[in-house]
Amino acid sequence: MIDDSACGVAHGGAADDPEVRVLVAVFASPVSGYLLRYARDAGFRPVLVEPDAGRAAEAAALDVPVVASMPELDGSADVVVTDHHRPELGPALRDALAGGPRWIGVMGNPRHRGPHVEALRELGVGEAEILTVHRPIGLNIGSRRPAEIAVATLAGLLADRNGKPGGFEF
Repeated sequence: MIDDSACGVAHGGAADDPEVRVLVAVFASPVSGYLLRYARDAGFRPVLVEPDAGRAAEAAALDVPVVASMPELDGSADVVVTDHHRPELGPALRDALAGGPRWIGVMGNPRHRGPHVEALRELGVGEAEILTVHRPIGLNIGSRRPAEIAVATLAGLLADRNGKPGGFEF
């Protein structure tokens, strides 16, 4: 038998990643539900931030921690805002930026200016900090449904974390 350690990944023999990785999805939505489930399988510790008590109660079925405000973050955390129409967008992003996450992004159509820019300006967040918020996010695979959007988003995060361009370039 040939020893091919790369083959071990396909057969479940890969070593666990010792790095603690956190994925914070901001706002309960169909996309955040899939994103958090897939993130756990990809080795992330998933957390949902949902300031609306009613929506938070509905999200309890996801079996992930649901918190009303941004948890303490550090450079191991990735933050994905899954709804850019919420009135809490600015404060949630401001609080996420203050925590110093590794990566932060907002879902949205790349053909439209993100409402997060003005929301953050109104809260006094500096331009340099606003520019660190990614939008659009994820790999461009033509996603249309929530599960596909979650896969594209998670794949983009993993590519970025691993210093890879994503897609089929190796």
